[in-house]
Amino acid sequence: MILHKKLQFSFLAVVLFLFYSCDEKEIPVKTKPNIIYIMSDDHTTQGFGIYGSRLASLNPTPTLDKLAKEGLIFDNCFVNNAICVPSRAAIITGQRAQTSGVLDLEGHISPEQQYLPKEMKALGYQTALVGKWHLHNEPSSFDYYQVLPGQGKYYDPIFRVRGDKPWPNNTVKTKGHSSDKIMDITLDWLKNKREDGKPFFLMHHFKAPHDDFENAPRYDSYLADTFIPEPESLYDNKNNGSIATKGINDSLTRLIGSSVSHRNLVRNQPMNLYRDSIVYKNYRNAEDVKANELVKWTHDEKEDKHTSIVYQEYLKRYLRCVKGVDDNVKRLLDYLEAEGLMENTIIVYTGDQGFMLGEHDYIDKRWMYDESMRMPFFVKYPKSIKPNTRTDAIINNTDFAPTLIEMAGGKTPEYMQGKSFKHILETGEEPEGWPQATYYRYWMHMAHRHANPAHFGIRSKDYKLIFYYGKYWVDTDNPEAEYNKESWGNDFSRHTPVAWEFYDLKKDPKEMNNAYSNPEYKKVIANLKEELIKMRQDLNETDANYPHIQKVINEHWND
Repeated sequence: MILHKKLQFSFLAVVLFLFYSCDEKEIPVKTKPNIIYIMSDDHTTQGFGIYGSRLASLNPTPTLDKLAKEGLIFDNCFVNNAICVPSRAAIITGQRAQTSGVLDLEGHISPEQQYLPKEMKALGYQTALVGKWHLHNEPSSFDYYQVLPGQGKYYDPIFRVRGDKPWPNNTVKTKGHSSDKIMDITLDWLKNKREDGKPFFLMHHFKAPHDDFENAPRYDSYLADTFIPEPESLYDNKNNGSIATKGINDSLTRLIGSSVSHRNLVRNQPMNLYRDSIVYKNYRNAEDVKANELVKWTHDEKEDKHTSIVYQEYLKRYLRCVKGVDDNVKRLLDYLEAEGLMENTIIVYTGDQGFMLGEHDYIDKRWMYDESMRMPFFVKYPKSIKPNTRTDAIINNTDFAPTLIEMAGGKTPEYMQGKSFKHILETGEEPEGWPQATYYRYWMHMAHRHANPAHFGIRSKDYKLIFYYGKYWVDTDNPEAEYNKESWGNDFSRHTPVAWEFYDLKKDPKEMNNAYSNPEYKKVIANLKEELIKMRQDLNETDANYPHIQKVINEHWND
């Protein structure tokens, strides 16, 4: 009996020794947290309750707001480039554009560059990707994937899957709305395809609410009789912008920046609505209205009244797609709760960038203005993140991969340029030396009929400085320059004026007054320029490889 007790004691001592002597890498994988990364396309901060925009009173995201309040909300999360492919590349690689090689929508990520899933697998995770991918090459570094081809369709979407044929020829057809189908696939993977006892890393990417907005039919009446609050800058843009965005003597206002109103003659929201017979019926209350009658009617009305009508339809379509996302996230949360997975699962929600919802009379994204540049971002993890917390710490989308890797028990790889904000998640405090500003760069000069001039800049908590250099990244003045971007659909030889913009975000959070020429800010702007130079060097984001752009920078840096 005494011998038996001694053996029990010895066995227990060995177990305790092994447990406490393990370093973090040796902790059994079953103790690691599951991670679900949810990302919607173009879901901007204005389309939430928690970010307090003019739309918050509509309660557009009750499920997501509740989820956010159960964790930590970031008020200053920013994209490096507000366009789909470069943003997604930054998230997967943890790298900036010139390091990853993804400058524009033609960029792609090879399997060797799919660093985030590779690092998670090395940490013992089963990995899965569902929904929008948009990085062109096969996402083969994931254990499982079912992804949309390119942008994908809202209705009856086709998905690419792993199979016997070479990528991208293995496909699955579905029936229904994309938000529902993407969640169906995610839930099926969680229920039937993941390995028991192994932590999982799941990236769930909605197509919605990317334009052109198509909601599930069950939301057709949502907000139908509701007046959507409108931004003042839709009608009066005051001193926002510069000659780079307006042209000399406003000569480019009809061409630059796709609009809600008729302002932009090349691409505006009325063009989309005119093609929709349902909208004709809504506007004229007649079943047989023709397009030319609507055009005649709208031109007979005052422009601001017409703009308001278009805006109301634009926002209702957008918010109906958002509603579909919110309801489908509830399906996921209900499953996690029912299966007892909630406590040990990190849940991240974000968008792939912001989106202009009529601010400054703009639609789409691309701009460095906050509505386009700011990303929603919040994280719930009951074990280490306090509920009902917020932070104004500045993060950007290259920081996501390092943070997820460290939350999974790993270390940030040296090849990643982003920084882990795990400490901020767990304490709510910025660690010593945390960056106080972020860098932004939009490369696709005057592309896609949205016609946004190329620009870069710096954004701190209090200020924003933007430099529009007015040229495409290929030297189109050079006959020997290689150029093949026909899918962009614009005349890329068009150069636009060079200009600076500066905004005091404390006094002017809606960026209505370009104060670059105000002598009061001379020292602030000089300091920002110095920081911008250093940041571009540190991030490998100079224009050393683009001398035609560097020449413009040199000539106008001290304007």
